[in-house]
Amino acid sequence: MNPAELFDLELGLLLEAIYRRYHYDFRDYAVSSLRRRVRQAMDRFHCSSVAALQHRLLHEPATFAQAMQYFTVQVSEMFRDPGYFRTLREQVLPVLQTYPSCKVWVAGCSTGEEVWSLAILLHEEGLLERTILYATDINPDALASAEAGVFALDRMAQFSASYLAAGGRASLSDYYTTAYNGALFDRRLKRNVVFADHSLATDAVFSEVHLVSCRNVLIYFRRGLQDRAIGLFHDALVHRGFLGLGSKESLQFGAHADRFEVCSREHRLYRKVA
Repeated sequence: MNPAELFDLELGLLLEAIYRRYHYDFRDYAVSSLRRRVRQAMDRFHCSSVAALQHRLLHEPATFAQAMQYFTVQVSEMFRDPGYFRTLREQVLPVLQTYPSCKVWVAGCSTGEEVWSLAILLHEEGLLERTILYATDINPDALASAEAGVFALDRMAQFSASYLAAGGRASLSDYYTTAYNGALFDRRLKRNVVFADHSLATDAVFSEVHLVSCRNVLIYFRRGLQDRAIGLFHDALVHRGFLGLGSKESLQFGAHADRFEVCSREHRLYRKVA
């Protein structure tokens, strides 16, 4: 067995061990991404092999908590891909305005940039007060950051440009105050946000959701887990509900492709087939 094969064997054992010990299921994540991130974790915790990393993670829960950042990708921006948010504003929210109340699910919310972006969008379109947003992730530290709603001040210029490109009706600075080199977003934006631990690999669905936004999450899954996640979204959505994916993700060739119609191929927006 060559070193690469041995690495993959130990990686599979590590993922199985994590599932049995902590009930986090990474077994159907994309292997190429996991290889890279596990090597980063090995460097961080000074482990010469995957087996040595496994020993530490199984016997040191505090170390595993720190290692979660390597198993989950926490990269996000406010109003990332502005065209997506503009399409939501122009095509989706007018439909949601016809409902007396709405539910929106941001699956894999990471550190919350998309949740706060959607809250601002809903506020500007008069929908925030009658909408519940579910913001879910498996990383507890990421969820805590998302709920805090504090972002580095040096990111605000890019966030502001994306906000305006997404059709923003004001200035992004209207929604935050600055302190200690950070931007603290208005607490009123999260009044109706529910931050919750949820795994697309093992958990069930939120029911009667009008919009699911799960962007740049499926790219880290293998096909079987992608299909499971899309199945969850389909079951969660109301009749003719909407699904938004990341710019490099698609329903094409998946198990549920015929259960959605394309609203915007460019911006990866779909609608549940009647």
